[in-house]
Amino acid sequence: MPRLYHLPLSPFCRKIRLVLAEKRIEVELIEERPWEKRLDFLRLNPAGKVPVLITANGQALSESAAIFEYLEETVPEPPLLPADPVQRAEVRRLVGWFDDKFNREVTENLLFERVTKRLAKLGYPDGACLKAGSQNIRVHLDYATFLLEGHNWLAGPRLTIADLAAAAHLSCLDYVGDVPWDDYPAVRDWYSVMKSRPCFRSLLADHLPGFPATDHYADLDF
Repeated sequence: MPRLYHLPLSPFCRKIRLVLAEKRIEVELIEERPWEKRLDFLRLNPAGKVPVLITANGQALSESAAIFEYLEETVPEPPLLPADPVQRAEVRRLVGWFDDKFNREVTENLLFERVTKRLAKLGYPDGACLKAGSQNIRVHLDYATFLLEGHNWLAGPRLTIADLAAAAHLSCLDYVGDVPWDDYPAVRDWYSVMKSRPCFRSLLADHLPGFPATDHYADLDF
């Protein structure tokens, strides 16, 4: 069975968990705290980052974008990229938007400050970062609202990896109560559909000791 070294509230790990579940690939989850810099883990990925997927053949794959491409090529059903090259490029652009821009402007300012700093004993949350993250998330939710106009999914008429990447980030932030859902009903409705998919079950069951999830986190009808 493949193994996935992951951190429960890492959006990059959650993205790969969602992909694995959508493609019905059973995997053993192994929690890894990368700041501990375990030598055995560094041998798997010298960059010291999660996720790392160990394939059934024992090959170690790292970087969530590369892992996704491997899974999409080796297990093509159901497809998470469109067939049209232009549409594929747009989906990849949106994945980059959430994994780069959203991550820098929102996830790192909120999740890193609230959770990772405490877990890694890096000090107290920076109020300026929390303020910036709370402001920036509204800009991104406005953009997601725009993307959903006339569509059920972020990149068009069907589910793609763009939806899974966005949902991975938002699910981490929702765990700690940092998403103003009431102000963005279109995004909330989309996320409610995402939460209802079977691939989300393991994410909604996550529990981080010392960090209780918000009351609505696992509620499908929030």
